[in-house]
Parts: sequence; C-alpha cells; structure tokens
Amino acid sequence: MRDDTLLVGSVEKAFRVLHAVREGPGAMSLGEIAAASGLDKSAAQRFAHTLWRLGYLEKDERTRRFTLGRQALETAFHYLRTTPLVEVAMPVVAELRRSCGERVSMSLWEGDSLIYVIRQQSRREYFWSSLIGRRVPLASTAGGRAILALLPPAEAEALVRRAPPPALTPRTLTDPAAILEQVGRARAQGYAMAVEEVSAGEVTLGAAITRADGRPVAALHIAGSLGEWKPEAFAASFAPLLLEAAHGLSRAAWKPG
Repeated sequence: MRDDTLLVGSVEKAFRVLHAVREGPGAMSLGEIAAASGLDKSAAQRFAHTLWRLGYLEKDERTRRFTLGRQALETAFHYLRTTPLVEVAMPVVAELRRSCGERVSMSLWEGDSLIYVIRQQSRREYFWSSLIGRRVPLASTAGGRAILALLPPAEAEALVRRAPPPALTPRTLTDPAAILEQVGRARAQGYAMAVEEVSAGEVTLGAAITRADGRPVAALHIAGSLGEWKPEAFAASFAPLLLEAAHGLSRAAWKPG
C-alpha cells in the first residue's frame, strides 16, 4: 500500500498537469489543462510553464497550447534500459517473433492494467499496435488473464470484480463472471486466448512471466489476424512456442548473477 502521507503537494500537482496532458486528445490549452487536472487556471499555468521549461511539455507559441515534451520520451527510454526484465526479454521476444512470424509483445503488470514495453511487429500493423507504453485493461487481454490465472483465486476474483474492463470492442467481455470463466480456462491450460477484445480482427494468446517465487509480474503475447487464422488453429500452432518462451524467460530473468 502506498503511503499518501509522504506526498509532496507541489510535486503531486505538477504530475496532475503532466498526466492531464498525457491523457488529453491532443494539444491542450491552459483552460483545458486546468479542468482536466482539477487545478485553478493560475496554478495550472505555473506548473505547465515549469514543465515546459524543463522539457516535459512543449508549447506551440502560435496557439499557446501544450503537448508532451521530449523529456517524457527520454525518461521512458531510461526506464526501459534500467529494467532488467526488459533487457533479458528482448532477445527472447525477437526469437519468438522469428519463429512464429506474428506480432510478439511483452507487457508489465501494474494494478488492473498491463503496460506494453516491447513490441515486435508482423507484416500487418496498425498505429497503436506499434507503440510501447500503451496501457490496457488486465481483464480484457490474454496476457492479463494468464496473470490472473496464477494468482490465488480469491485475489484474482477481487481484481476482476473491483475493476471490470470497459468495452473496447463489441466483443470485449465486461461481465466479471464471464471473465473469470476465461481465467479458469487459462488456469487449466497454462495460457489464455482473447478474440477481438482489445482490437477488432485480432486473436491473441498470452502467457505469464513469473518471478522466482512464482508470482506473475509480466506477460508475453502473440497476436494474429482473424483474416488468416481461426482461433483454435492459432492456439494449436503457437501456444507451445509461447509457453516455452514464457517459462524460459521466467527462469532466466531471476537467475542470480
């Protein structure tokens, strides 16, 4: 549990401004930033100006609107280069991509979400699927359900019921009972499958990556096109490769030295 008594108010407000711009639809005015961050316009102006001077926001001098700055991108780079699991996983993900010929990704588990940190592309791609840093609901993804399957059942159920996912597509499961049924299936077979639940026209397999004590921390994903694969054939072809890679990575990531 995080100790909110240690929060520094001014720092917290600065990050509210940064997060408001991050979640915005595009370039934002000071008024829009103030409304989204819950600050008055004067405070939003001070924090936005400071973040702009530090490079975490950029400002269009013509429109006076703000977007994220390049320092945010550089911070993400340094996070990735100093995260041991990402370093260990890169060659494993690349080899899995070569073996299956489909898109392979790795995501990290945080709360009720997964955050993509590695994306190895296939020949068919769309914009969102090529970007790292995307956050998706844990319960909507094959990788997320594979993670839930390795948790104590009561913990998994509490997570699903506390944060049912939004309907990202017409086929996204949002009913906790239906999601938990899929988690149970993943528990039995060692991997999960999701069909068009995050992106239309896509089938995805997911397997959990665990730390040394067996607690899941991340997931590997293989995604393919429903125009080329029936879900059952996709799973039969690639689930063994996925499980082998996930198990190997779980062993290698926490090996001493």
